[in-house]
Amino acid sequence: MDDREAMRRAIDLAWGGWGRVGRNPLVGALVLRDGAVVGEGFHAEFGGRHGEVAALEAAGSRARGADLVVSLEPCAHYGKTPPCTDAIVAAGIRRVVFGAHDVDPKARGGAGVLQGRGVRVVPGVLEQDVQAQNALFFHRFAQTARPFVALKLAVSLDARIADRTGRSQWVSGSEAREYAHWLRAGFDAIGVGAGTASADDPALTVRGRVMPARPPLRVVFDRRGEVPVGATVVRTARETPTLVLLGREVPEPTRAALEAAGALVADADGPGDAAAELARRGVGSVLIEGGGVVAGRWLKEDLVDRIYLISAPILLGGDGVPAFAGIGGVSIASVRRWRTVDRRTLGNDSLLVLDRP
Repeated sequence: MDDREAMRRAIDLAWGGWGRVGRNPLVGALVLRDGAVVGEGFHAEFGGRHGEVAALEAAGSRARGADLVVSLEPCAHYGKTPPCTDAIVAAGIRRVVFGAHDVDPKARGGAGVLQGRGVRVVPGVLEQDVQAQNALFFHRFAQTARPFVALKLAVSLDARIADRTGRSQWVSGSEAREYAHWLRAGFDAIGVGAGTASADDPALTVRGRVMPARPPLRVVFDRRGEVPVGATVVRTARETPTLVLLGREVPEPTRAALEAAGALVADADGPGDAAAELARRGVGSVLIEGGGVVAGRWLKEDLVDRIYLISAPILLGGDGVPAFAGIGGVSIASVRRWRTVDRRTLGNDSLLVLDRP
């Protein structure tokens, strides 16, 4: 196993912490002796041992004189756990290969510490892949005043998210819906427009194989105050927090009814206001799941960092509900070309993950 093959394995391992490590990065690691894996691990829980330490413990005495391949630069500070650099040196690792430099001011600098203590360091192996995996983490330190914003849409082959009656359950298959629940677990908030909240009546909770350390905040973008008090997200707001972002012109009785039902209420006349309000409440990432009008507005205002597009092998026709409404015309010469960071099959559906260039 060479460095790149080992890094791919480290990245695969790191996904084991999705939804469980809080806002910490996903990190996987393995110990190699003569190209063979003698120990591997990942950061599994917030406050738990880091991926490097898990791999070193699995390797035991076989770590002395071996190589450590880890997706992120080892930390060099005391946090919930001691510095990983200390554990690496104590284990007798001769060489450390990592994917991306840590951008957390409190934790970064491990590469320099290791070099200063006689460990050979090789940075930047599959760096873009590691950065894509940890996009939410890197966004936190990118000097931006808004959350990381992702869109997740299940669409037909002709880019429709619902049929002509507005029915969307279900465009995608069971494997895609299972993936959607897994995806939700890693975000601070899950958002939908008032139309989706009314037509589909989603619970917007995580009901899959990963239970997040903290349930995501549910958010309804509702400029006109149209979400029914009886909608599931409002009716269960005392059990799972729900924030309804209303236009400033929505009358007071509507606000009072939502608050009486247990929902949090704030003003937001558009995506920019909504992003600022979420940031003010400490939301670092939001997954927007529809509908087409909301998706179009956030894209038009250039506030989307990532798109999860699940394509189902069906045709809903021209009368179906479009996935991206109101964007307007764009010329081929000036069009933005998104960067593909992942593609795979989900049962009979196809997933495409795209990042802004």
